[in-house]
Amino acid sequence: MPRTMKNHISPKEDPRYHNTYQFLKHYRDATYSLKVVVHQLETQFQLDYGSSIDRFLDSIYSAGADLSGTDIEERAKSIEKSNKMLKLLDSAVDLLRCNHKYGEQYYWILYYSFLSPQELQNTDEILDRLAPHIDRLSYRTFYRRRHAAIEALSTILWGFTANETIHLLEQFFPETETLQTGSTLAQQCD
Repeated sequence: MPRTMKNHISPKEDPRYHNTYQFLKHYRDATYSLKVVVHQLETQFQLDYGSSIDRFLDSIYSAGADLSGTDIEERAKSIEKSNKMLKLLDSAVDLLRCNHKYGEQYYWILYYSFLSPQELQNTDEILDRLAPHIDRLSYRTFYRRRHAAIEALSTILWGFTANETIHLLEQFFPETETLQTGSTLAQQCD
């Protein structure tokens, strides 16, 4: 099993890293697409009903009408689902920024790499934008920290696996200490 430095699982082996990387990679497109769809839907409502979506839905709900199974309901559900996924990522990034020991650095690295509205052209441009936030950042350090930021974000989004958590606990409660059953935490998990 190939390992990266410091005995970490490589990104190819860790589906959490891969999923987070893919999520981040498509963030700009998803955000843009969601805004376009909402704008188109609002425009279509204005043309069709002479009203905003919010006013239309308020009047429908207050009249007790049921929109189940309609095109309006399906579009609204699709938009809501996409919006929830994007808000989940935004919330996880905020949590990382505010609570991780390198949160501010990781935030700016993720922001300029994946989250900013305009995609930067290359690594040099990203490093230029990062300069006011992080001093003297080399290419290698940037990629190492970007990887670490994605790993930290993965932990927030997808959590630890049980084995990772158990082995972390073993550092605080050595194997010589046993539970009432006489087995260590790691033995019970495996």
